[in-house]
Amino acid sequence: MPKDPQSDIPARFRVAKTTLLVDRFMNQFIKIGGLSIIVAVFAIFVFILAQVIPLFRDAKVEELKAVQLDAAEYAILGIDEWSELPFALRTDGEFLFADVIGERGLTRKSLPFVTEHGFGAAHYNQLAQRVAIGTRNGKFALVDLHYRPVHAPGGGRSITADPRPGPLYDIGRPGAPITHIAYADAGARKLAVVKQEPAENGGPVELHAVSLTQRRGLVGGGQISVDRSFDLTPLVPGTIDRFLVPAQADAVVVATTEGEIIYLFRQGDRFVVRQTFRPFPESPGPLSTFNFVFGDVTLVVGDQAGSLKGYSLYLAPGAEQRLFGHTKTFPAQKAPGTVFANSVRNKAFVVGSGSHADLLFSTTEDRRWGKSFDFAVTHAVIGGKYDRMVFLDDKHVLHFYRLDDPHPEASFRAFFGKLWYEGSPAPRFDWQSTGGSDDFEPKLSLVPLIFGSLKGTFYALVFAVPIALLAAIYTSQFLKPEIKTVVKPVMEIMASLPSVVLGFLAALWLAPIVETRVPSILLLVTLVPFSAFALGYLWTHASPRVRVLIPHGWEFLVFIPVLLGVGYAAWQMGPALERLLFVVTDPSTGARVADFRLWWPTVTGTPFEQRNSLVVGFMMGFAVIPIIFTISEDALSNVPQSLRSGSLALGASRWQTAFRIVLPTASAGIFSALMIGLGRAVGETMIVVMATGNTPIMEWNIFSGMRTLAANIAVELPEAPHHGTLYRTLFLGAMVLFLLTFLVNTLAEILRQRLRSRFRSVE
Repeated sequence: MPKDPQSDIPARFRVAKTTLLVDRFMNQFIKIGGLSIIVAVFAIFVFILAQVIPLFRDAKVEELKAVQLDAAEYAILGIDEWSELPFALRTDGEFLFADVIGERGLTRKSLPFVTEHGFGAAHYNQLAQRVAIGTRNGKFALVDLHYRPVHAPGGGRSITADPRPGPLYDIGRPGAPITHIAYADAGARKLAVVKQEPAENGGPVELHAVSLTQRRGLVGGGQISVDRSFDLTPLVPGTIDRFLVPAQADAVVVATTEGEIIYLFRQGDRFVVRQTFRPFPESPGPLSTFNFVFGDVTLVVGDQAGSLKGYSLYLAPGAEQRLFGHTKTFPAQKAPGTVFANSVRNKAFVVGSGSHADLLFSTTEDRRWGKSFDFAVTHAVIGGKYDRMVFLDDKHVLHFYRLDDPHPEASFRAFFGKLWYEGSPAPRFDWQSTGGSDDFEPKLSLVPLIFGSLKGTFYALVFAVPIALLAAIYTSQFLKPEIKTVVKPVMEIMASLPSVVLGFLAALWLAPIVETRVPSILLLVTLVPFSAFALGYLWTHASPRVRVLIPHGWEFLVFIPVLLGVGYAAWQMGPALERLLFVVTDPSTGARVADFRLWWPTVTGTPFEQRNSLVVGFMMGFAVIPIIFTISEDALSNVPQSLRSGSLALGASRWQTAFRIVLPTASAGIFSALMIGLGRAVGETMIVVMATGNTPIMEWNIFSGMRTLAANIAVELPEAPHHGTLYRTLFLGAMVLFLLTFLVNTLAEILRQRLRSRFRSVE
């Protein structure tokens, strides 16, 4: 039998077998627990990473079907909202609907008025599923496609289309053929614009427009009729090439064969030239690409060399009108873009040149997908749900593709770089995940949230660190042990206060007080510390006969009443200081008033908000103080007493001993306390949500709010669509917060080890 390892140990020193078993179990349990924590943290990291990775994937495109069409000339290509019945319009006025889901093949629908008057040009409005067709004798009609689902008795479903042409309208010069047409319907405003060639013998090209009205009754829209005609030809210098009418139906954007763009805007009963510019001054020829992206605010233009730019409408600083400005530069194409199709769901668009096509995204200027086909592309269209693409080639074959691009607006630049958003006068960092209109452009920059996290943490630590650290030094080095046993538990209990309670107090109690008493607070933070240092200086230089009256460790009995009195006096003197220094003219009455809330924005140009960084600094600092105090006090108290005794024996004062001996020796622990307090402030959620305006702005103004990464996740995650772009972006914010905390803690541990090694012994 194996020898008992305790057989040689005297009986009085032997450990019970049960104790040994428990000790071995706990050793293994602690090891397993530590490894489990590491595995759990790693698993959280992997889970967050799995949610984030799809944001940075390119679009995937897969061909589903090819349908052979008639050998004819086609004017436009379109698709229904379900992406099941795309169509092509022949120049003889016949619609060909291709069933790409079922087995019905091609369905043909003819337009009698085109056969009678001849086909001139067509314009397709995918959102309204309406086609405007101009004829060879100066007339045009609006054709509503009327898609509808049909359910079979057996449970199947198919999509049918019934093109219904409206009446013919006269436009421009009678009898002149229409060679180009554009139409927009904004409800109350409707505008049709055509280019006409008046004579067969080479007369000048003319540009005409008509506004349309529609009487609406109780059961829907009535007949559309012509309201007013406009001759736009004199407003366009040069030769008219193409033109666009934005969805608002209040303007016309014309491109000339000389490469110039003229922006015509309707003012009352006439059109005026609002802007003229050349997008490619170095290329004077006609534009190869000239189309709007979704929203009709950004104009995509390309030259004959393959360059591609975006021009957006925005109000420049000091300007009175929105004008086009160069905001985007897209990846250059291999050849001039001859095919264009924009999405009606987001800012994506397809540009084709020859046998190559690219899927680009306007906001981020990224190429989402690109491919060189074995055929030449002549027409393209993107499905209404941004899940299908259709191409028509030069052999009259319709190619139907599945598009998988769930996060087109996501990119590294979108999250961490400056983007020039539509309507903005300059590139900027911006977070605005939701909007009130269908053409809203998501803004998902995390930079304002990172900035807000740093801003809130900075103001909290500015308030908390001096108080907590000085309190820890005083408690550990100067306070009587009997009082310390009361003070420290009270401080530790402060750490147990729920964040939601502190946030509630900050929003409903502290914020209204701070709003009206800023001068009093300025006096408090100035006079109270100054009084404390002055009183301490006087006390240390006081006569021993005076100092002996207060026992060692009870000096606070003298300090506290004086500081309370100074604080009360400072609070009461705040209004007097406001009347003396913070007088400003009230813009509503013109009278001179003493009001810091008006003085601050007038003098600094920055806003003053009730729930601001000052309130967050006070309340979040209150939450951080117990953490920093407790850990710092433990580190200071654990400095060997021999070091203190040696310092005092050599003639050093208690303050000299505390700051030159104890503080450096405990610096590693104090640094750990500061880093833990920093982590507490960075991850704070409820106080920031409740005590600030929660606005993602980038300014250090102490009287404005902020939005932090943690608060943003708490506010927006419950409403984010599962696995949507916003949902995954919030996880990316969590990843940034995770990495930021990990980086700070890693650097803190490195510095702590160096401090610990440096001050292991005090020289």
